[in-house]
Amino acid sequence: MAIKVVNALVGPSGDGMRLDVFLAQVEGCPSRSACARLVESGAVTINSTEATSKSEAVCLGDRICVQVDVPEPQGPLSPNPDIPLDIRFEDERLIVLSKQAGLVCHPSPGHVNDTLANALVAHCGYGHLGMLQGDDRPGIVHRLDMDTSGLMVAAKDDEVQKDLQDLIRLRVLDRRYVTLVHGYVALDEGNITTGIARSTRDRLRMAVSDAPGARESITTFRTLERFEAGRFDDGYTLLECHLYTGRTHQIRVHMRHVGHPCVGDPLYGRGDDRANRGLRRQFLHSWSIAFDHPITGEAIERTDRLPKDLLAVLESLKGTSMGRTAAGEEICPKLGLGDLS
Repeated sequence: MAIKVVNALVGPSGDGMRLDVFLAQVEGCPSRSACARLVESGAVTINSTEATSKSEAVCLGDRICVQVDVPEPQGPLSPNPDIPLDIRFEDERLIVLSKQAGLVCHPSPGHVNDTLANALVAHCGYGHLGMLQGDDRPGIVHRLDMDTSGLMVAAKDDEVQKDLQDLIRLRVLDRRYVTLVHGYVALDEGNITTGIARSTRDRLRMAVSDAPGARESITTFRTLERFEAGRFDDGYTLLECHLYTGRTHQIRVHMRHVGHPCVGDPLYGRGDDRANRGLRRQFLHSWSIAFDHPITGEAIERTDRLPKDLLAVLESLKGTSMGRTAAGEEICPKLGLGDLS
């Protein structure tokens, strides 16, 4: 519930009037009975002194101040306080949080009241979230796929929401992901630049495309660790991917395009449960986010360890490690991965 302050000056027509009667005639104040309750709750002052009785008389020239409860603006989404928010940074303008796998960012078919947007409404209220993406996507600046986990940012007002989207557009909001892919990636670092558009064969998928409507998509990667091939797989490579653009399913589409789909990916990967190490979602985690706060200029940098299910996959591969690169030696400990001994 928000608070609105209403100020009133007693004129000749109000001189000698009961306080609650006078307040009921002031624009912005509620009914007489509600004004009486405000007096009783200590929400009314006369000449900076707390009013003691609803029936006391006001005098010409009295300055009266009333604190009135104002209901929060309502929107189409129901607040859901039962969805936990793992908040890593918060101030009055924005939030950095770690999204759990399985949580949809905003309402979609089959997901109405169980989304990140519902949780943000419960935490902040509709009146304290950016609405530039629409009132069904309050606070949302950028998305993570339902089964992608990790760090993302939400905005508490339109100004900051636009500023953060501009940072993404200007490629200065730094977003880095970790993915485990099938196969041996020979390069220690690389760049994948293609167009991406919706697949003409399957509307649920995106695809690399050079069609006129395709959007430029840039992903760079660094190899962190490689794993030997086994009986049921052709080995694995742990990568850090850096997004310069934010297209739908971008990393997943690019990894499939270069012949190294993300382990566990149900849409672009391999449907072999053994090769996927039993993982039921794509091995993709937003592990690092960095940007300058658009209002204060403060450097915001947060990292996020891998969740338990992804750590378990890497633990099962530990005996087949071919060693870490220099980038892997730097990054893997920050992901919660121990040494190789």
